[in-house]
Amino acid sequence: MNTKNIADKEERKKIKRAARKKAAPKAKRPAGTARGSMKRKVKKLVKGQRKR
Repeated sequence: MNTKNIADKEERKKIKRAARKKAAPKAKRPAGTARGSMKRKVKKLVKGQRKR
């Protein structure tokens, strides 16, 4: 759904909505998967070490 060349906001919204309606529904997340599972994990800082 490339709407870069459509200048009119209302027209663009209409096309996007139609494409969203036509698209296949997204699969549900598996029961054991955390919501932020793809996020980069922050490493624990060692005591006495500066952050920056």
